[in-house]
Amino acid sequence: MTRNKTFLHLAALTAAATLYLTAASHVSAQSNARNCGPRAMVVDRLASGYGETRQSMGLGANNQVIEVFASSETGTWTITVTTPAGMTCLVASGQAFEELAEALPAPGNDA
Repeated sequence: MTRNKTFLHLAALTAAATLYLTAASHVSAQSNARNCGPRAMVVDRLASGYGETRQSMGLGANNQVIEVFASSETGTWTITVTTPAGMTCLVASGQAFEELAEALPAPGNDA
């Protein structure tokens, strides 16, 4: 994986973590809601319904797995949180997904 691609995946995970921290208190309450289910079923529905595949992943608080799924064909994206028990909840979703290959800013230039 190139340095730029690694950076972009880390940026996506950072965004996912921010959303996760916002929604973390609701995940256990949502485990019985419509937007949660067994991980295999959620991943299958993202693939069959939207053509989404996993683009990046990371480990969040309490050993919860944060994943970003997206489709370059449909442009849809979904961020999920999976508990150690295997329950997966949808945290955020949207459209216009793009994989970027931007150069990192020069040291000392936060732009």
